[in-house]
Amino acid sequence: MVMAAQVLISVYCLVLLISVSSSSSSTNNPPATSTNEMKVLQSSNYSSMAARIKEIEKLNEYAVQDPEEVVAMVEMSMRNSTQRRKLGYFSCGTGNPIDDCWRCDPNWRRNRKKLADCGIGFGRNAIGGRDGRYYVVTDPRDDDPVNPRPGTLRHAVIQEAPLWIVFKRDMVIQLKQELIMNSFKTIDARGVNVHIANGACLTIQFVTNIIIHGLHIHDCKPTGNALVRSSPSHYGWRTMADGDAISIFGSSHIWVDHNSLSNCADGLVDAVMGSTAITISNNYFTHHNEVILLGHSDTYFRDKLMQVTIAYNHFGEGLIQRMPRCRHGYFHVVNNDYTHWEMYAIGGSANPTINSQGNRYLAPVNPFAKEVTKRVDTDGSQWHGWNWRSEGDLLLNGAYFIPSGAGAAASYARASSLGAKSSTLVGTITAGAGVLNCRKGGRC
Repeated sequence: MVMAAQVLISVYCLVLLISVSSSSSSTNNPPATSTNEMKVLQSSNYSSMAARIKEIEKLNEYAVQDPEEVVAMVEMSMRNSTQRRKLGYFSCGTGNPIDDCWRCDPNWRRNRKKLADCGIGFGRNAIGGRDGRYYVVTDPRDDDPVNPRPGTLRHAVIQEAPLWIVFKRDMVIQLKQELIMNSFKTIDARGVNVHIANGACLTIQFVTNIIIHGLHIHDCKPTGNALVRSSPSHYGWRTMADGDAISIFGSSHIWVDHNSLSNCADGLVDAVMGSTAITISNNYFTHHNEVILLGHSDTYFRDKLMQVTIAYNHFGEGLIQRMPRCRHGYFHVVNNDYTHWEMYAIGGSANPTINSQGNRYLAPVNPFAKEVTKRVDTDGSQWHGWNWRSEGDLLLNGAYFIPSGAGAAASYARASSLGAKSSTLVGTITAGAGVLNCRKGGRC
């Protein structure tokens, strides 16, 4: 645990130095820095984007150092209900360990930061802005991506210090350019109705410790070829973005929870370029083609380090494929409800390890689309050795999962992040997927 803390501190110090600009940049006078930060600045010289990518990949390599230990710790915490009994809310438990950790508290609004202690899976150590102050977004405008107004969401997410970001009222935020986030931030929209829509959306690039909770994100558009600020001391030129709802690039310790995502130009959640230690949980995905992409390309081997948990989500109406589509890496798909797909649910290439446990797969009416799995552009002679397994899944309406591989214990240990519950409980566990209706003075 001491080693893990040292690694986290090192990541935080280094990641503050990394520019999120994708090409040439402009820089303002930097803010005052501490002695320790000055030492880091003096010893670091990022001369190119390639050097930055190499450095963040080195950091992400140790994001989950011992996955077997993580699995043991998570399963132990789930078996041990002593702490929940101390909270006095245990009687309202739903079987969803994230929600049971905080949703039963009628004073959730005053105890918002409790959420940071409720993570599960490979992204369970993402603390977001837990150790910082609250920042209240009061202004939905995004007039100037280089010089954002105080009180706007963009002004909040670029700050250097940890922040827990909340919203004063309901609002629709139409972003002119990508919302480029700095490290140690939580966006928490509980208690209000916040839409990020009809413009650019979220970019989590070369940072660590991010929590995204309670947002409606939809109708995201390609943007770019513009200057965008990424910190109080830096802005840079951004090339064209694809129009993802949430783009995770070279980042670690990321938790995307209880959001409603739909109808964007590219993906709903994309994680690429060595990103790892990610949990995607309790989300409601609808009306979209390519839903989740995990892995940059078949030839980008740094994604072999990727570990992602996909848990308690509802994949709903109007979805076509990629729930997720995986490359390289290790992926735990657990206790999700798949009620709609048109092509396939889970796909992959480049030998990913996929551990499907306790999910409910309801196949479409189309007799040619009942297979849950798809090996993308790969001959059977190659994929027969990939480790893909279905364990305790509920396969309905003719759904079938084609497993492969020898089932190597070490491989599945790296693709295991929490204890799966029975697939018969999936309906209850995922009943609250998506944005919650939280109101002051009552349980969410």
